[in-house]
Amino acid sequence: MTAPGFWDDQQAAQAVINEANGLKSFVNSFEGINNRYEDLEVTYELAREENDPELSDELEEGITALKKDISDFELQMLLSEPYDANNAILELHPGAGGTESQDWASMLLRMYQRWADHKGYTVETLDYLPGEEAGVKSVTLMIKGHNAYGYLKAEKGVHRLVRISPFDSSGRRHTSFVSCDVTPEMTDDVDIEIRPEDIKVDTYRSSGAGGQHVNTTDSAVRITHIPTNIVVTCQNERSQIKNREAAMKMLKSKLYQLEIEKQQQELAEIRGEHKEIGWGSQIRSYVFHPYSMVKDHRTNVEVGNTQAVMDGDLDPFIDAYLRSQL
Repeated sequence: MTAPGFWDDQQAAQAVINEANGLKSFVNSFEGINNRYEDLEVTYELAREENDPELSDELEEGITALKKDISDFELQMLLSEPYDANNAILELHPGAGGTESQDWASMLLRMYQRWADHKGYTVETLDYLPGEEAGVKSVTLMIKGHNAYGYLKAEKGVHRLVRISPFDSSGRRHTSFVSCDVTPEMTDDVDIEIRPEDIKVDTYRSSGAGGQHVNTTDSAVRITHIPTNIVVTCQNERSQIKNREAAMKMLKSKLYQLEIEKQQQELAEIRGEHKEIGWGSQIRSYVFHPYSMVKDHRTNVEVGNTQAVMDGDLDPFIDAYLRSQL
């Protein structure tokens, strides 16, 4: 950072700073755990010598807290795959079911926003298409923070809701599905070739609330990658140029994810496994009626407090999934 010309390229400089901050956080976490372990050793010796109940209680609380922090640190160490440290692009798409599924998508949107808040991450809405009556037809978020993709890759798949529908006057139970897609944000130095003749670019007027220029010019951009039929849209920025740059990054991310999925399928065939990737891969059920339970079908982790999960407490599921990949 002290090298001459470091700040000449602001984007490259910021990438170095982000990497340095991530490494500092990792080292500081380790040193903090080590120091607290040594403090607890001293507390243990004092509690044993003086037979002090208060010291014993303090020791027990300290050990419980340290165990959790060690577990969190261990999880950070698991995030060593390429792009785990990157920002994450998260998309939600409701399944069949109209308003019911669209409302479920809006509930998941809130859940991921709350999770990101708990982690200290920032959330930007890249694309948002509201439902006719309630909920959302589709939404794309950029979740920014160290290891955002590493954690959120555990959420890729189909999320199933079972509840008494607030939109059904007969009070019947409904099942809804929403697909969650997660890709890492690709930086400009990633070598993914996109030929100009392979893409189709459309511009249109942004929807939803906006400022002076957002709803009066064709600033929103939709890019279709013809060979794969992948479509990305961005309408968050005020200018068409910036929306196009953001959409191209999203397309790079999608193409990277597609390549990873191809490799996973090839590995599964070699191993004799059949693992559905995409819309058919239901990963988690959220049951609100006739009982309260959220169950992850990949790891069999169950949580009875559905409200806590919907308020963003996803760490038990993410932790179990990442550990299961070892």
